[in-house]
Amino acid sequence: MTSHYDHAQVQEFWQYVWERDDVYALDSDADDPTYVLGMFPYTSGTLHMGHIRNYAITDAHSRYRRMRGDDVLHPMGWDAFGLPAENAAFERKTDPESWTQACIRRMREELETMGFGYDWSREITTCEPDYYQWNQWLFKRLYEAGLVEYEAATVNWCPDCETVLADAQVAEREDEQSESSDQGSGEAASSDGTRVCWRCETPVGRRELDQWFFTITDYAEELHEGLEDLEGWPDGVREIQRNWIGRQEGARITFEVSDYSGDGSDGDGDRDRTVDVFSTRSETVYGATYLAVSPGHELARELADSDDAVDEYVETVREQDPDEVGFSGVETDATAVHPLTGEELPVYVAGYVLEDVGTGAVMGVPGHNGRDHSFALEHDLPIERVVAPDDGSDESEVESEAYTGEGTLEGSGEYDGLESETARERLVTDHDAFAEDVTYRLRDWLISRQRYWGTPIPVVHCDDCGHVLVADDDLPVELPEFVRTTGNPLDAAEEWNETTCPDCGGPARRETDTMDTFVDSSWYFLRFLSPDLADAPFDTDLAADWMPVDVYVGGDEHAILHLLYTRFFTRALADLGLLEEREPIRELKSQGTVLYDGEKMSSSKGNVVTPEEYGAETTRLFVLSAAHPEQDFEWTANNVRGAYDLQQTLYRMATEFVEESDTRLERRDHDEYVDREIDRTIAAVTEEYERFRFHRAATEIRELARLLRRYREYDRPHDEVYRRGLLTLAAVIAPMAPHLGEECWNKLRGDGLVVEADWPDPASDTSAYRLERGLVERTLEDVRDIVDVAAIDEPERIELVCAREWKYRAAELVDEAATDDPDAVPDTDAIVDRILAADGVGADRETVGSFVGRLVGREGGQESERQLTADRELEILDRASWLVTDEFGATVTVRRAAAGDDLADKARPGKPAIHIE
Repeated sequence: MTSHYDHAQVQEFWQYVWERDDVYALDSDADDPTYVLGMFPYTSGTLHMGHIRNYAITDAHSRYRRMRGDDVLHPMGWDAFGLPAENAAFERKTDPESWTQACIRRMREELETMGFGYDWSREITTCEPDYYQWNQWLFKRLYEAGLVEYEAATVNWCPDCETVLADAQVAEREDEQSESSDQGSGEAASSDGTRVCWRCETPVGRRELDQWFFTITDYAEELHEGLEDLEGWPDGVREIQRNWIGRQEGARITFEVSDYSGDGSDGDGDRDRTVDVFSTRSETVYGATYLAVSPGHELARELADSDDAVDEYVETVREQDPDEVGFSGVETDATAVHPLTGEELPVYVAGYVLEDVGTGAVMGVPGHNGRDHSFALEHDLPIERVVAPDDGSDESEVESEAYTGEGTLEGSGEYDGLESETARERLVTDHDAFAEDVTYRLRDWLISRQRYWGTPIPVVHCDDCGHVLVADDDLPVELPEFVRTTGNPLDAAEEWNETTCPDCGGPARRETDTMDTFVDSSWYFLRFLSPDLADAPFDTDLAADWMPVDVYVGGDEHAILHLLYTRFFTRALADLGLLEEREPIRELKSQGTVLYDGEKMSSSKGNVVTPEEYGAETTRLFVLSAAHPEQDFEWTANNVRGAYDLQQTLYRMATEFVEESDTRLERRDHDEYVDREIDRTIAAVTEEYERFRFHRAATEIRELARLLRRYREYDRPHDEVYRRGLLTLAAVIAPMAPHLGEECWNKLRGDGLVVEADWPDPASDTSAYRLERGLVERTLEDVRDIVDVAAIDEPERIELVCAREWKYRAAELVDEAATDDPDAVPDTDAIVDRILAADGVGADRETVGSFVGRLVGREGGQESERQLTADRELEILDRASWLVTDEFGATVTVRRAAAGDDLADKARPGKPAIHIE
């Protein structure tokens, strides 16, 4: 036998055993299993350390829950569609499917090498027709429910990738974004820098195209309100979604617009209409000096028909990046009537007004809005102050800078002197032109992509019937053979394009846009429930029993796109009658980033550490023990060494015990301490696993291993105690380092496989384990301090004396008083009276009163003083005294306080008096 842990040999054997025994398979008859899921990987070619950290977290939690007796659903699949695969295939002169399948084979082999415990019978691949046919089927159901629209839209266009980009996929040049798929949403965004494609960093332009949308805005209010109930989600992720949904309460204000030429309804060449604006600061309405509409607003299009300047501006802006547009604009021949003063205001078409934000129109109040102020300066428009700060400061000198705070109205007619909030309320009540309103920043989800490698949209276009849905019986609409071409390869697939109309039977052409790949990932967790189901996307009965996902792990960079879309999809499916749950995920864990030399690992930076460099066990154990899952951490060889050494230590301890068996059968006091510390470790590790604090669990495991080594060196260990300690280490390390746990368990002759074993239970009550540990640690530290300060080279005798009995009673009474009424100050005199009424106190009123006063002054006293009894403290210190003997080589005595004992007078509960000779 050898005491060196050969991880490669051990991994291969136990992976074979686990596969042979099918230990990770979940029976479909399971009753509400614990559903643990890591965000499935995009098939980029190889696993990186971010993947490993994500899947190590879910694997450790899944193994822990199994050992706790849960049925566990822990599946894996592949986010396999998307532009990156298409680009990679193009570069390698192959087709996307071949490249993707090669990536999947490579990545699955890497996952298996790492020993992750997946139920591979549930594997799904989103680029397979048996998966994406259900994308198409769901598209049709959403269409029938009125949640799909087809309309022209001005979109972000990447000329290099030759496809539409969502606003969330447009970054500043210095940004690095890392979604696992390549597509996104159609929400509005803005940037102060150069807007570039998130993939290739090519400057992004604008185009107007006919596009397909999911109307996620129908659920904007529910998505916003639902965030309050997601108590298991990180606050940061919820806040990101809250900001992206962008709910704003305000007022809708109606302006009459007239005196502009065109084909009017009044027969004289002039037209009249109304334009609504939305404002959160309706009380500033008296400061409006112009009305501005977006280039895509209906009024702008009408004006462009008869005004060449407007038409030229609209066409120019349509192709420009929003940052290039700036505060440009063009004045029109229309005028708007102020709803309160009747004043005529000029009407502008302005690029800074966004079509899909609010109503696409704004009342320009340059004195109290920063963007309006910039536009007014650019176009020499009046700037008026109508709100003054309540403190009388000069912040309201609005000619140079807008004052955007609240205050008191002035220059506002009958509303002068009112506070901002009061005026807002009054205006809505007093005038028909004002109405309470709510708007959202959230835009509808644009799902059209002008690329090949995605789900074909199940629509044909007929000259007579318009766009027509493909029949369910004809699904899936499969992708044709890949054609290498510029632009959209589906446009070049003529034979595939030509079809017949499902309605009239006439000639028609297929839709050549494919779906955003976030459609794939918005419901994939449901397909894992029944991956082989042939007549529905998922088993609705299982979904009713097994959903929501109990624990979902991934990066918080997915907060806006993937996570928001899953919440929308789940609600939509519930409204279709396919689900009962409206929230897909109960608990979300955001993983931090693995850094190298202070930077995120990236192939482009050349700072990637591959998992195989250190082996599965060392890598897994390190990424879990380095930091809390939500924190970033630095990859260093020295810290990796710590994970490696822990494995070798545990393996060596198990091996030496089996080989040497130099133990005894009779029990001694220090055996009781070690046995109790094993219980305390089980309690502590259990608590840390429950809270996903694997790094603290690893620390607890190291400490128990250190104690057991010290125990073995101090004396021949008790056979049962030592073996129990080693089996406990094997069990509690197994979720993080399963091969090591299995090997040690097997050597120690544990029952069956550790992966199927019960989680260890403490043999005694551990409710006060923190107090007990704290007492021992403080006492050891106090002994060290005395030895150091007194410069005692070789202490011969160390005496530990517990406090007098009445002090424990005092602490108990203070604790009771604080518990009965936490807000009240305990009655010191009453407590002193109760203590002195007992027999054998042996202290005067002044001494007792002083001690009780100190307890009350410390806001209830130390926790240890209030909960450990005198007998329990004496027992703990007596059993732990061998640690003092082992460290200092001295004889140790632990005793109660005696009558007339001056040393005992210095002791207090949780803080024994110490005498060293």
